[in-house]
Amino acid sequence: MEQQQRQQIKKYIDLIVRRNRIIISCALVGIVIGLGVYLKMPKVYESTALLIYQRAKIDSGNKATLRPGDVATEIQEMVATLSQQVTSRTSLEAMVKQFSLYPEMLQKLPMEDVVDLMRKRDISINVGSKGQGDVFRVSYAGSNPKKVSQVANALAARFIEENLRYREERASETSAYVGDELELSKKNLDQKEEIMRDYKLKYYNEMPQQFDANSARLIALQTQFQSNRNSIQDLARTKVLIQEQITLRKEALSQMNYISSRQGEAVKQNGAMVGGPLAELAQARQQLADLQLRYTETHPEVKRMQKKVTALEESSAGLAQGAGTEAAGGTGVSQGAMIRDNQIDELILQFKKVDLDIMSLNQESEGLKKQIAQYEQWLSMTPVREAEWTALTRDYQQLSENYQKLVARNLDAGAAESLERRQKGSQFKIVDSAYLPEKPTRPDFKKIMLMALGVGVGVGCALAFLLEMRDSSFRDVSEIESYLQLPVVCAIPLVENDMDIRAKRRKAILWWTLVAVLLLGILGGMAYLYKTGRIIV
Repeated sequence: MEQQQRQQIKKYIDLIVRRNRIIISCALVGIVIGLGVYLKMPKVYESTALLIYQRAKIDSGNKATLRPGDVATEIQEMVATLSQQVTSRTSLEAMVKQFSLYPEMLQKLPMEDVVDLMRKRDISINVGSKGQGDVFRVSYAGSNPKKVSQVANALAARFIEENLRYREERASETSAYVGDELELSKKNLDQKEEIMRDYKLKYYNEMPQQFDANSARLIALQTQFQSNRNSIQDLARTKVLIQEQITLRKEALSQMNYISSRQGEAVKQNGAMVGGPLAELAQARQQLADLQLRYTETHPEVKRMQKKVTALEESSAGLAQGAGTEAAGGTGVSQGAMIRDNQIDELILQFKKVDLDIMSLNQESEGLKKQIAQYEQWLSMTPVREAEWTALTRDYQQLSENYQKLVARNLDAGAAESLERRQKGSQFKIVDSAYLPEKPTRPDFKKIMLMALGVGVGVGCALAFLLEMRDSSFRDVSEIESYLQLPVVCAIPLVENDMDIRAKRRKAILWWTLVAVLLLGILGGMAYLYKTGRIIV
């Protein structure tokens, strides 16, 4: 197997050696054609301007918190936006007219096609990084080196102008937008505060904040109401006692008036007149003694009987005094008619006063009832108001937070707009201006020559292989054995005489001389073209 591979490689080497003239000729022709192609191709020069993105020296807001990745994204987005503006048809058309670009192309194509070709083929904008600075490159390619550098610098300057205008417009639009949003948010917040204020005024006593005060006030009202009821009961008992005293006084006074009316019998029956009340007084005292044995001194019956005894004692003393006066002066009838108990009037006044106090307490109790009912209603509605107020305050909290954020954004937008107007904001700066290119970037002489040489050698090898395939002569013993299916017994080599050898040698010398001359001619032509500037390596 290895022997066959070695034989196959040897065949290819023999093929190249036998057909070397074809391969060399094709290689030389390829070099000449490549040189011609290079000379025919237009020279394209490229110039690049380097710009750096300088961030604002005075921070206008929350940009200080941006991460490096966010800054890079921001720069890429900004460059993409500015690229659309710089490479717009209006901008590029103005440059074409300003620098007189593409005069031949404008004679064949409309301006729109020329501008589109300029944008796609000749302008290049690449974002990159250089150390710590964020930079990007603006390149322009063309056939005139001077115009190429001028156009590249013009594009860079256009970038700076568009960036200033774009940032100022964006800052103004942002400030106006945030201002409108702030005004709308403030309006919504004011409306919400008005609703909350009206709600709080309407349901002030039912609000959760008043729950403790309402509870304390309700307890105080209930205590006061119970105290009033107790006072009314005490006054009612006092009223009953006063009524009993008045009744007893009136009965005693009636008896005294009856006694006084009987003047003629006053003296004779004096003992009997005095004895009647005295007997009643003795009976009352006996009843009081019995009650004191059964009850305490604070019992109502004991108190009533004590008052009755006191009244009878006073009546008996008055009757005794009246009887003595009547017996001494003999004017019982006229004086008896004038008997009057002043304590009855005082008791009547006390009775009326107690009655008025009871009426006043009843009225006060009715008012307390209404207040208690009102406070109970307020307390019962407190959970409902609490839920409603929670919903209102939740919406208000969201509106308030949004308003505060918009206030901060409005301040940032105003500061950013001020910085942009004074050109203190973030901006682009030209680090390296576009230089005058000394050699073209296209076409590349080395690449074209290497490609031409490779194509020539490849074509020569292909021709040699085709000629070898068409050649039916046997050049090896194995080919004869394979073709005839018979073993070769003896191989006689080709015997050349001196004349054949000399002729063959002359042909070889002539061939290699021709190759050397052609190669030297090609190299000399290249050297001349290099010196004249038509070939740039």
